[in-house]
Amino acid sequence: MLRMWDDFPKITAPSDEESVVSIERLTLLRPDDWHLHLRDGAALAAVLPDTARRFARAIVMPNLVPPITTVALAAGYRDRILAALPNNPHFTPLMTLYLTERTSPADIAAARTSGFVHAVKYYPAGATTHSDAGARSLDRCEAVLAAMEAHDLPLLVHGEVTDPTVDVFDRERTFIERELAATVAKFPRLRVVFEHITTRDAVEFVERAPATVAATITAHHLLLNRNALFTGGIRPHHYCLPVLKREVHRQALLRAATSGSPKFFLGTDSAPHARHTKEVACGCAGIYTAHAAIELYAEAFDEVDKLDRLEGFASCFGADFYRLPRNTAVLTLVRTTQRVPAELPFGDDCLVPLRADGEIAWSIAD
Repeated sequence: MLRMWDDFPKITAPSDEESVVSIERLTLLRPDDWHLHLRDGAALAAVLPDTARRFARAIVMPNLVPPITTVALAAGYRDRILAALPNNPHFTPLMTLYLTERTSPADIAAARTSGFVHAVKYYPAGATTHSDAGARSLDRCEAVLAAMEAHDLPLLVHGEVTDPTVDVFDRERTFIERELAATVAKFPRLRVVFEHITTRDAVEFVERAPATVAATITAHHLLLNRNALFTGGIRPHHYCLPVLKREVHRQALLRAATSGSPKFFLGTDSAPHARHTKEVACGCAGIYTAHAAIELYAEAFDEVDKLDRLEGFASCFGADFYRLPRNTAVLTLVRTTQRVPAELPFGDDCLVPLRADGEIAWSIAD
């Protein structure tokens, strides 16, 4: 049952009978990350502790090489994730399958009965990192979508077209027009998560759509607009897909995230890449935020004086949409500045996190 706002654990602030002061301490139900890239092997071992320190659960993306296309592959990947956290029994990876044109209704039935596969991810072929195996369009997968609707298994979409004639800043809006609206209409009982939305168009679509449609929003799209790609020169560590957009779109995302609507919830899309694969002539898309994800979201909500709405967005609405119980443990943030390292270990290499060599205004309480 959904709780009303008055039922949520209260935000605590220093007592001051004579004046209103800023919130200095914020206690939330432990949040979940509903969109996460963990990679594999040594890279997985390097980045996973950052997520496990902050989140109780995470929807793990399946775009490995080769991709996670079957329940058996998902089980093996889940085992590797759990093995990388031998001393943390409180984190649960929620697995997904990678949708291809060879995915079958039988794969969907097996996923539903597995108990650990919670969604299927659609990457338009060529849209982003390791998406070459993706389906060319959703209308090529209608038998599988019908099976997902019948088995109540959510569809997660990377919402961009790959048509080279469409401007990169218009690809999300065009995806809505060409694919998403028709899919939602044709499969009205299919739960759909429009992942890492970046535009006012996407916000308005989700708001108008039925309750079966929701969206995740990243911290970096709440904090940055496209100027961040070019401040003082090309900034490869601010390059992601979908790409950062104009300020008008960032403001629309902030409004949606802080609105209290259960249609919008946290999904970091934290995407680690080795430094040398970003700082090249043709660099990889992805921003690493897992090192301080919930703290960065707190900054964004604080910017618009909506810290009282952070718990719903981070800890409640995603669990409700996925029909999973809300967490009962809590996490406390304090308004204490933390310094971000210039780089972090990443297997045999290193990665550059968001806000590298800078500061974040919030920290996790010890």
